[in-house]
Amino acid sequence: MSTGLPTLGDLDWRPAVEHRDLLADPVAAALVAWAGADARVATQVAVAPIDPEHADTATLNEVHGLPPEASANCVVVAGRRGEAERVAACVVPATTSADVNTRVRKLLDARKASFLPQDRATAESGMAYGGITPLGVPESWRVLVDDRFAAPGTLALMGSGVRHSKVLMPGPLLCEAPGVEVIDSLGVERG
Repeated sequence: MSTGLPTLGDLDWRPAVEHRDLLADPVAAALVAWAGADARVATQVAVAPIDPEHADTATLNEVHGLPPEASANCVVVAGRRGEAERVAACVVPATTSADVNTRVRKLLDARKASFLPQDRATAESGMAYGGITPLGVPESWRVLVDDRFAAPGTLALMGSGVRHSKVLMPGPLLCEAPGVEVIDSLGVERG
């Protein structure tokens, strides 16, 4: 695994723990705590400012020459069985879609699963819609990450909790983040 700060495209990448002003508060707090337990975080998790108008994956990739396979989309899913609700932040390659109705529903042991409403997702995560990231989500949420990010040499480009920046790290490091569960085939190819 590389020991240097990852870069991608033409963005101005900086060490994320040193540029917490570019992160949502829960994301900054999670990164600082993680860096205290794993020194690689300080040198291998990067953040770059972006134009918020370019925050959506396809636009960002086109404007900044980023490979779609590096983009990690995070969706928040809720499942219910009886009165018990379970919530998960699901991270899949942007070239796929989270398998909400089958894979995620079974992982949540729910009869039905659906995307958490936008207002709840943003209020409960403390992050902006379109910028939600698995870093810093509430402890009660599960964090499910597609196993494709565990492959050596993989990068994970994702939200920073706000729409005016992006986070980049080695995929295997993401898979080792606190609370992460690596799931085989969490994302399904778009048809």
